[in-house]
Amino acid sequence: MHELSLVENIVLIAENELAKADGRLVEEIELEFGSLATVDLDAFNFAWEYGVKATLLEGAIMKIHQIEGKAQCQHCGTEFPMFELYDPCPKCNSHNSLVLQGKELRIRSLIVT
Repeated sequence: MHELSLVENIVLIAENELAKADGRLVEEIELEFGSLATVDLDAFNFAWEYGVKATLLEGAIMKIHQIEGKAQCQHCGTEFPMFELYDPCPKCNSHNSLVLQGKELRIRSLIVT
């Protein structure tokens, strides 16, 4: 389950950012996950519950923003929604596509006090 390692890395990043901001507490954290990033949200939420115990993120409000997948066909140039990696182009059926969005894994914001 790589979701627990994601939580551990988020805690480390938050600790570093809190130190830079000379803060005491993280009140809220916003995350962005692309729909193609292979993060199971149920597993992530389960890992979050246990992974933030006794850390500066315990008790923080956590918000997740899902970024939908989008690709561009390298054969015909069509941009299209991508629901699974390697979905074919709906226009020419080519599998040679460039993922434009949907693989994101990032912290959007932290509210610290």
